[in-house]
Amino acid sequence: MTDTPTRDAWYVEEFEQQRPHLRAIAYRMLGSLTEADDAVQDTWLRLSRSAGQSIHNLAGWLTTAVGRACIDILRTRTARREILTGTWLPEPVVSLDDHHDPEQQTLLADSVGLALLVVLESLQPAERLAFVLHDMFAVPYEQIAPIIGKTPAATRQIASRARRRVQGAPTTPDPDLATQRRVVDAFLAAARRGDFDALITLLDPDATFHADTGADRARARPLLTGAREVAAEITARGPSFAASCHPALVNGAIGVIVRPATAIIGVAAITVIDERITEIDLIIDPRKLATLNVHDN
Repeated sequence: MTDTPTRDAWYVEEFEQQRPHLRAIAYRMLGSLTEADDAVQDTWLRLSRSAGQSIHNLAGWLTTAVGRACIDILRTRTARREILTGTWLPEPVVSLDDHHDPEQQTLLADSVGLALLVVLESLQPAERLAFVLHDMFAVPYEQIAPIIGKTPAATRQIASRARRRVQGAPTTPDPDLATQRRVVDAFLAAARRGDFDALITLLDPDATFHADTGADRARARPLLTGAREVAAEITARGPSFAASCHPALVNGAIGVIVRPATAIIGVAAITVIDERITEIDLIIDPRKLATLNVHDN
């Protein structure tokens, strides 16, 4: 394309068509819709600065560009995260019913389970990029390698190492939402009764509980592991807390929102595997809750 205005208009059109795909990559890379949008915007700026270049495979170029943007954000975040207290959890995608407007459908399509995002967060930036791009989006190692400054063979090894860590963690919930809902409903009912023994029967023996309180040091909680420890945490929060919990779709799986009145003060992703709860990820960081785009009738 030699006519610059025509070429630029084509770039704009193609970029908008690729935007959902780029956002999906960025959300899996960053676990934050806010930062994902920043990465997509950075990708657009990189494309704008490429005026005069001949880009033969724009989709591939954009994938590489958003990968570079995500790597930059992850490396900056690593230093910043060291000053935080307690657990950091990804930003959730929440829906309160089964009827979604187009924007909400896009958000749900961009989401993956919070338990998987928690595991991805434990990876080094290069590992996360190699795994997400190759295993989730089928990007060839030859295209990933220049982003992280490695050879394709070394990139393959990095992705393999990340894959072993991801596969070693139970992150894939039961596919049947009705089964998930039945388990979560029973769990909430037991919590409202303060029934410790019933909670134990619904929790996997190795269940974990994460709580992201943001910068609130007074509310920070360590990672809890084991059914008894998690059940004790739930009962300690009291029946009134459980009574404020209502089922919702959290990253495509059944979880809960904590809403004692009109405002949402918490979101919990609940991972149900083999009809037992293996992980509860509770987000009560006000900054993350303030960015929620919740669909409600």
